[in-house]
Amino acid sequence: MLWGGGAALLIVAFLLRSLFGGGAVAQGPGGPRPVSVAVATASISDVRVRLEALGTVTPIASVAIKTRVDTEIVKVHFADGAKVKEGDILFTLDSRTIEAQVRQAEGMLARDQAQLDGAERDVRRYTDLVAKGATPTVNLDNAMTQADTFRAAMKADQAALDNLKVQLSYCVIRAPISGRISSAAVKAGNFVRQADAVPLATINQMAPIYVSFSLPQRSLPDVRQALAAETATLEAVLPSAERAGGQVSMIENSVDSSNGMVMIRATMPNKDELLWPGTLVNTLMTLRTERRITIPATALQTSQTGTFVFVIKNGAASVRPVKVERTVDGMSAIESGLQEGEVVAVDGQLQLSNGSKVVLRNAGAS
Repeated sequence: MLWGGGAALLIVAFLLRSLFGGGAVAQGPGGPRPVSVAVATASISDVRVRLEALGTVTPIASVAIKTRVDTEIVKVHFADGAKVKEGDILFTLDSRTIEAQVRQAEGMLARDQAQLDGAERDVRRYTDLVAKGATPTVNLDNAMTQADTFRAAMKADQAALDNLKVQLSYCVIRAPISGRISSAAVKAGNFVRQADAVPLATINQMAPIYVSFSLPQRSLPDVRQALAAETATLEAVLPSAERAGGQVSMIENSVDSSNGMVMIRATMPNKDELLWPGTLVNTLMTLRTERRITIPATALQTSQTGTFVFVIKNGAASVRPVKVERTVDGMSAIESGLQEGEVVAVDGQLQLSNGSKVVLRNAGAS
């Protein structure tokens, strides 16, 4: 029983040393075995001042293609989802009814032209007769009135003809912008109307394209200052980790009072169509760069008292509280607590405690 009690005491002592002695450190013949750690040197480098937000890709221009005449679709000239250029023919509509109306209007115009010619001849004839006193003046006045009536009729006929020609042009639907078109909602043979709610197709401009995102109002002064200094750049990171660059082109002229956010829009060249309308992206807006002491973010440790690192000096590790300004791309900018040239542990810290002996894995690099 005494042997069993002694074993229990040894187990308790081992647990206490594990909890309060900074981890399980292997014992060697001459004391604790040094802990193998990887290290890095604190150095001064450029650190980007960056804002991150969730953004949405939106087209600069989006056009819903609709018919302006009630008729039948004769032919669809594009493949679903294809690229189209401004002016390309998209749909051909049945134009036979309007063409017949055009010919009718042209006939009425020709008829009124002939009547006008006759009335003008009467005016000339009555003018000569009145000059000779061979006819009363009222006949000349009536002839001039008749000529004016036919001129007005011709103007009305010409206006009706022009309107029909415009209607006829609607029977060939062309692309108003360049971009990528959706699938055709209706195919050849379907009857379409102006009142239809669903468009025939939709064209989205793909290049350039917008990325819109919102930032807290506290960031607005820094953003405006960076834009004025022309130092602001923007990257959109897709879910696939691919990146596209662009420039901030607009800041909304008011802050949303409901959430304290301001909307910002960037213009992206998107020549390779990497950004697709409706895609959610992570926007990285870099305002400027600053010179700071930096270390790898993996060196940082957190305790109840705050953030700290293990500084390696003379083969031993010591705990050093630090204040981190920001972390960008895996590198942390240190506001206070470290000096340039000091060496910190970046791997193996879980086995360290204050004063632990260490052996460096990458001593040559450090």
